[in-house]
Amino acid sequence: MSERLLHVAAAPFEAACHIPILPEGHRSRRLHGHSFRARVRADLPSDWAPFPGAATGRLTEALKECIDALDYRNLNEILPVPTDENLARWVRARLTAPGIESVGIQSTHDQGADLDGADHVHLWHRFRFEAAHCLPNVPADHPCGRLHGHGFEVILHADQTLADEDMGMDFDRLAALWAPLQTELHYACLNDIAGLENPTSERLSHWIWQRLKPELPVLSWVTVYETATAGCHYDGTHYRIWKEQRFESALRLVAAPDGDPRRRLHGHSYLLRLHLTAPLDTVLGWTVDYGDVKRIFNPVYQLLDHHRLDALPGLDAADPGSLTRWIRARIADDLPQLDRIDLHETPGCGATLCWGELGPALPT
Repeated sequence: MSERLLHVAAAPFEAACHIPILPEGHRSRRLHGHSFRARVRADLPSDWAPFPGAATGRLTEALKECIDALDYRNLNEILPVPTDENLARWVRARLTAPGIESVGIQSTHDQGADLDGADHVHLWHRFRFEAAHCLPNVPADHPCGRLHGHGFEVILHADQTLADEDMGMDFDRLAALWAPLQTELHYACLNDIAGLENPTSERLSHWIWQRLKPELPVLSWVTVYETATAGCHYDGTHYRIWKEQRFESALRLVAAPDGDPRRRLHGHSYLLRLHLTAPLDTVLGWTVDYGDVKRIFNPVYQLLDHHRLDALPGLDAADPGSLTRWIRARIADDLPQLDRIDLHETPGCGATLCWGELGPALPT
């Protein structure tokens, strides 16, 4: 698949709403409020930004301008039924940016909706459980062979557009379907559960998919966070893992005009996410060891962390898009399973370089 560079932006807004189509007595029929977060991914023309390297900033400003009409408002005065899905459609219709690939609305930490380029809405709901596990087939000196535990998080993604119900899929339905699995997984040792004798993130996502897909035909992805920085997506066929790292760096955008603050020396706390797709190792139960990803990437990480990025050899500009391409050129041979790089210079704002399937956006 050919390489694609998408710019990403996110911005918050505070608003009140009520959802009148819900059944009588439902809590969301009452007027209430959320700290919303809007997100966008866009394939921007190279000449859209005022100077090379300014695309992320301009997309972020365009999103902020769009949602300013929603901030500190009663959303029912703008939309008759202000669900996350309808808000995503409202933002997409009014966002003054070309090449929009997807728009997401996150109404709480644990739920939201993503509207993709095929006009499908994927509702998602996040759940958490506390459990122990060990991986029985790893080498004797591997730390995951010892009994340990995690606060696992699971996100269920459902293609609401394909749902048969009159009101489509909703968050309560996802929560009800998850509840029996929560009872089984929470405060348990995963190795003791039938089908999870080797409970890697990949095996766990597959186990959840098999349990839920018959009851939820519109299930589109299962996402498992094993830790806050690593996890796996599964869509019934393909496994995609990610490993996340952060680095602190300085830079200046040399193409910025005089007087633009980005021309001055400044810095960011970057979030970097490496996505990899590979077949499942049927013995080890994983596609790629998270620890191996971190170890292999470490020489590149050492060049990035606590350094001045615009002084890196072979890098023409230190904007997120240029940085993702620079990273790919230095790591692709050593990590052939790598097919996507996310780089955020501020929370939710940056670039995604993808030469495989784009996959779901991870919520904040």
